Amino acid sequence: MAEENSAGAKGFVDSSIHVDVKDYYGKVLKKTSDLKSNACVAPAQPIPAFIRQALKKVHPEVTARYYGCGLVVPECLEGCRILDLGSGSGRDVYMLSELVGEKGHVTGIDMTEDQLDVARTYVDYHMKEFGFKKPNVSFVQGYIEALTEAGLEKSSFDIIISNCVVNLSPDKKRVLAEAYSVLKDGGELYFSDVYSSGRLTEEIKNHKVLWGECIGGALWWKDLLHVITVDNQELQDLLGDFKFISATYRLFKIPKGTTKPCQVIYNGSITGVENSFQFDCQYTFKVDEVVEVDGEVATILTHSRFKEDFTFQPQGGPREPCGVKPKAGTVDPFQLVLQLGKQQPGSATGGCCSTQSACCK
Repeated sequence: MAEENSAGAKGFVDSSIHVDVKDYYGKVLKKTSDLKSNACVAPAQPIPAFIRQALKKVHPEVTARYYGCGLVVPECLEGCRILDLGSGSGRDVYMLSELVGEKGHVTGIDMTEDQLDVARTYVDYHMKEFGFKKPNVSFVQGYIEALTEAGLEKSSFDIIISNCVVNLSPDKKRVLAEAYSVLKDGGELYFSDVYSSGRLTEEIKNHKVLWGECIGGALWWKDLLHVITVDNQELQDLLGDFKFISATYRLFKIPKGTTKPCQVIYNGSITGVENSFQFDCQYTFKVDEVVEVDGEVATILTHSRFKEDFTFQPQGGPREPCGVKPKAGTVDPFQLVLQLGKQQPGSATGGCCSTQSACCK
């Protein structure tokens, strides 16, 4: 354990939870079918064709040890520097490495050596598969609560992604603080994770299997991607009336200050979402359509990598047909589950929040 600490994070000392999680993902789980619940499952929403093509190129052994609960592929990735928190066997790292291209770079950090061994084994395989002359990926052993101690530079990443990993940490606030530290100004933390319907009991939080299955450490937040069922009667009996969802949040590191509401026009330049860009559960931007956005979203768009993809004009400027204004307030995600069930198949907009955006200052 001391050797792992010195290799991954000089001053960080792992807890009993870290030890249990490393054991679970390094020794207990050898493939996806070893999971004892379906919390770590494929996302419910359709996967865009260009992402499906990238995933098809990922080596089968890497994919076989994938344990994620969402689709962590934000838009506008070309040339970006990306960090994957808890990268595991490297499935998301390799998928994203093709999407950022040779001029971009993807770093994966994980504390479990067995998982990193699998990821590092197939670097050359994937670079050849993608047609890249040199690797644009790297893997670091370390803790997501101690990124700078693992050797990652401050303000060095455009995007940080995480797929069902934050719940595994006993110190989630420290994870977010470290992510903020290594993000560039205007950078984004885009993470999918598991959330519960209430504060979990100590019995649940202390259950090693439930924690390893991404349930015992679930956060409590208010957004929704899809409903999670445990599909294991023994574990369900222990959970009682608690319900769980997985959700994706996008948090941006932006400068302090206030930007006024304004009107924006999406120019359709983002790969894969040329006609319509669903930014979060409140805003969907259709190409060439004027949309009024609040000050927070205006700040995000003007200070992030999306700046060149929009035309901005002050509120009250030339009037054109505007997109629908977002609904105010936050809706209980478990109520959204019921709304989702009542929708007709193929609904273009729906009542379900797939992502939620926010500013971090």
